[in-house]
Amino acid sequence: MNSRLVIVNILRWFIVLLFQILLLRNLNYYNLANPFVYILFLLLLPFSTPNLLLYLIAFITGLTMDAFYDTLGVHTAACVTLVFVRILFISVSVSRDNFDEPEPTLGNMGFKWFLLYATLCTFAHHLVLFFLETFRITEFSYTLVRCLLSSVFTLFLLILIEFIFYSRKAR
Repeated sequence: MNSRLVIVNILRWFIVLLFQILLLRNLNYYNLANPFVYILFLLLLPFSTPNLLLYLIAFITGLTMDAFYDTLGVHTAACVTLVFVRILFISVSVSRDNFDEPEPTLGNMGFKWFLLYATLCTFAHHLVLFFLETFRITEFSYTLVRCLLSSVFTLFLLILIEFIFYSRKAR
């Protein structure tokens, strides 16, 4: 990675985490739908990022969120799961030999690809997050509904942010 890309990603990390902590932390809908927009940072890391570095970044991001949300490793486990799903999805859907895009953004990869990518990663993140947070089998249906509604809310915000901040590539 070149130094410009590293600086852009560090700046993106601070902005997204501050947005999540300061604005979205207390935003929820009857404790059923909570947006977690900070995962956008993990979704938009460049294709060329080594897997070990991806896991390390996810771990640090999760620990930072755990510190501000007063959770004990829940966000860390969810972020590491998200990166695992990201690596699997990218290895299956994108050929490493001939990708010419530096990042998996909506403008670079197209709406259908990005929507499927963000949906799978977001649902995996939220599934681990809410089931580790609840950790009761008796509340399975409530936790699953909470996971689904939060995933839809988060996906809506992620797509909205992508449409606002990232330009479309001429195909």
